[in-house]
Amino acid sequence: IFKEAQEMLLKWEKGDKEVVDLWKKMNNWVYAGFDVTYKTMGVNFDELYYESDTYLLGKNAVEKGVEKGVFYKKEDGSVWCDLSAEKMDDKLLLRADGTSVYITQDIGTAIERYKNHPTLSGLIYTVGNEQNHHFNVLFTILKKLGYKWAEECHHLSYGMIELPNGKMKSREGTVVDADELMAEIVNDAKKMTQERGHLDGMTPSEKEQLYATIGLGGLKYFLLKVDAKKGMVFNPEESIDLNGNTAPFIQYAHARIQSLLKKATELNYSTSFANVEPNLEEITLIKLIKEYPVVLQEAGTTISPATLCNYLYELVKTFNHFYQNVPILREEDKNKLAFRLVLSENTAKVIVAGMKLLGIEVPNKM
Repeated sequence: IFKEAQEMLLKWEKGDKEVVDLWKKMNNWVYAGFDVTYKTMGVNFDELYYESDTYLLGKNAVEKGVEKGVFYKKEDGSVWCDLSAEKMDDKLLLRADGTSVYITQDIGTAIERYKNHPTLSGLIYTVGNEQNHHFNVLFTILKKLGYKWAEECHHLSYGMIELPNGKMKSREGTVVDADELMAEIVNDAKKMTQERGHLDGMTPSEKEQLYATIGLGGLKYFLLKVDAKKGMVFNPEESIDLNGNTAPFIQYAHARIQSLLKKATELNYSTSFANVEPNLEEITLIKLIKEYPVVLQEAGTTISPATLCNYLYELVKTFNHFYQNVPILREEDKNKLAFRLVLSENTAKVIVAGMKLLGIEVPNKM
């Protein structure tokens, strides 16, 4: 089987029509599946790079590296990179038959990205920690080729995700299909929301959109709230819990604020105020809102969505404490009432902005 696969690879690189047609057919199946999954997740891409388009660039870079003495050829014609100075094993770059390997394609893709976008401040590769060595080697090779921007390449290595009953293993049939997982979580969110009620006045399509917003938001947040480098156990039920550090907990706070602001509008309450002396709960909330830009800077610098997740969780907990202990619509002093409405509104704005950066929508009613 290996020999047959190797022969097909040779034919593919030579442009054999039958092999290329089969390859295109199979690829189209994969791309169609990807499109469905990404659409459900609300993920889109500005630009796509295909290894089938960049492997020749990689081969060209490797051949130039041989000419410059950066790489060396063995007697069988295969090309290697000497990494002994970096205390790593030498790396195969081209097989003896001239075909490329994974890292050859990665070299070509990295070069092409910087060629197309010369003002890039860095490249972040979001790939599991099982590929730590691969990216260490890739960045080292790019530096040896003289690309200064290789210093700005970063591997965002993330830990593996396990189910409550253990690791996902393809051989044991415990790998979870992403589409099935999302459908299951959205269905669980539907059951939870229907049990709670609060759906009056919503059309069937609005209800379905709400279930998806809660379910997919719960999934994304549950994965992002943990430091990427750490492994984690993903529990679908916990991900949509209305209590604790979850997306639905944060989403519900936003819906509560929108309900509050709607009632204030119906009662014609003003949001104009002057010279309000904030109490302790209000001061605490104001300070936390003020920290938002700083948190964003830290999350960006450390490439850690978890930093933003945990901030939003603390913000919502602080708002809930304020909401439960400080009268808003029941406040008789209209100046204080207006101030508290504006404070609530600004809290909601931060929630919306922060969750949007995490790829999570927040409903106005829940």
